[in-house]
Amino acid sequence: MAVMAVVSAVGLLVDDRVLAGSAIWFKPFKFAVSFVVYALALAWMLTLVTRGRRVGWWAGTVVALSSLGEMAIITGQVIRGKRSHFNHATPFDETLFNAMAVTVVVLWTGTLVIAVLLLRARMADRAAAWAIRSGVLLALAGAGFGFLMTQPTPEQRAAGNLDTADVIGAHSVGVPDGGPSMPLTGWSTTGGDLRIPHFVGMHALQLLPLFLLALIALAPRFPRLSEPRVRLRLVLVASGAYAAVVALVTWQALRGQPLTHPDGATLIAAALITAATAGCGYGALRSTPVPKKADSDSFSDSADKELVA
Repeated sequence: MAVMAVVSAVGLLVDDRVLAGSAIWFKPFKFAVSFVVYALALAWMLTLVTRGRRVGWWAGTVVALSSLGEMAIITGQVIRGKRSHFNHATPFDETLFNAMAVTVVVLWTGTLVIAVLLLRARMADRAAAWAIRSGVLLALAGAGFGFLMTQPTPEQRAAGNLDTADVIGAHSVGVPDGGPSMPLTGWSTTGGDLRIPHFVGMHALQLLPLFLLALIALAPRFPRLSEPRVRLRLVLVASGAYAAVVALVTWQALRGQPLTHPDGATLIAAALITAATAGCGYGALRSTPVPKKADSDSFSDSADKELVA
């Protein structure tokens, strides 16, 4: 995938073809970069598996091979100058798209197996355990939103020619694919876009563990963050807030609303999420610290066990 990211970047520079309103090499470039980040995160998480390591090895191999298969189809279609996603123009194109759908299901299943292994793994740091588990579960949810894109849009159903249509399914909601879009991401600025919850959900896999690493890095300057219980509570708050954001952008996309033009209901929901996150975060920071042995000559059994944990 690292090699394909470079190849696709070169393609963006030397190939001026445009497909569905976007530079033709933009899709393989985005997928390659995303797979690099996704694979590195999963590879690291697999080192934390304590039970079922062999199963984890096979699950990781399945994820890698299915990613390779999907990228091969995407790149092959770019070379042919054809759409890879939602393409039913010819029997061959439809077969490729169906094969790609299978690779996605296999990839999702492999990640699910890894998620189960991580849920069963024994990790000494509870904050790290919850950051990793929450990240992989939200990533599974985000990946699952990809299945929504493969369904016929209301406009396609209304046209009544699903048996002969060249394109079935879409990224956008309420507007055709290929319209005005945001720079870099390519997300629609005139309608909803299901790629947003797909992207936000999948990258919880990296962002929640990175959040914990940021807390650890800041601990020398903010002593409260050095307390394991405080870090655990902040990770739980961050996980809940992240899940709420995924739900919010999904709701927004399904209503055909662009990310750049939220309505009053979306803004109110965003404000409530922000307020709840700030309140819970403040409460986590104000939590009672675990007593240290140097501060007291006597401990209850329960407190001692909690400190050891």
